[in-house]
Formats: sequence, C-alpha cells, structure tokens
Amino acid sequence: MVIAIVLIVLLVIWVISIYNGLVKSKLKVDNAWSQIDVQLQRRFDLIPNFVETVKGYMAHESETFEKIAALRTSWANSSSVGEKAKLDGELSGALKTIMAVSENYPELKANTNFSELSEELRNTENKISFSRQFYNDSVTMYNTKLELFPSNIIAGMFNFKARELFATESDEARKNVKVDFNN
Repeated sequence: MVIAIVLIVLLVIWVISIYNGLVKSKLKVDNAWSQIDVQLQRRFDLIPNFVETVKGYMAHESETFEKIAALRTSWANSSSVGEKAKLDGELSGALKTIMAVSENYPELKANTNFSELSEELRNTENKISFSRQFYNDSVTMYNTKLELFPSNIIAGMFNFKARELFATESDEARKNVKVDFNN
C-alpha cells in the first residue's frame, strides 16, 4: 500500500514537472513574440518621421511612400505571426528601397534628421532581427517539447498547441533591392 502511494505521488510530481516546463516554454514564446511586436511597433513609429524627412528630396518615390503607409495600416490590423511576418518582409523591402535611393541624394544624406532617423531604423532593424531569432529559437524549443516523449503525452492531455515560426513568406523580401532611375 505504501509503495502504491509513493508511486502515485511520484507520478503526480512527474506530471506537474512536465506540465510546468511546458507552461514555462509557452510563456517564453509569448514573451519572445511580444519583443518582436515591440520592435516592429518602434519601427512603425519611426517611419512617419523618416518618410516626411525623405519626401522633400525624393518626390518621385511617392509610390514607395504610399506602399509604406498601406503596410503600416495592414500591420496594425493583422494578428497572426504569419501575416505580420509577411508584412514585415514587404516593409523591409520598401525601406531598403528608400535607403538605396537616398544614396543618390547627397543633400538628404547630409540632413541631420535623416541621419539620426536612419541610424535609429538601422538599430531597430538589428533589434528586430535579434528578436525574430530569439522568438524562433523559443518556438523551436517549445515545439520540440510538444513532440518529444513523454512530454508529448502531457501536452496532448492539456491541449498544448504548436506555435508558428516567424518566417518571411515573400520572395521579394529575400532579394536584393534593385534601384532603377530609368523609370
């Protein structure tokens, strides 16, 4: 009788331990996503000032500015990791275009606001990159726990679901920016 009680207690402790590990991993994924969200919001907050600074010098790039405005609106209305990843890739491409085109405007490059804002955007892009990597590492560890025995049994019992990795779906975001002044 005593052995049965000890085994039951050990089993309960084992289940609690695995459950708590899964909860910790899930919360780490949620925190990692929140960090991406914070950095993306920071970038979106910087963009209007950046665009206004650049507009006066690059009037013929109005299509890019309109695309950025539309992407900001879409991003604010999106909720899933996949949607935000796709929009993030498109926005990164548009920002790369502006940065590449700005190389041909010495007055713009000399502008203090432009220099400060582009440095802030570069720093933010680095933070976003790090946050994405941390998120994907956290998701991979969490999803791995959901698949490995014996935690997969506990995960199934308590309805833990796999999370989506932050991946760029846009082929455009994977390409180098091509700047063509002949159009």
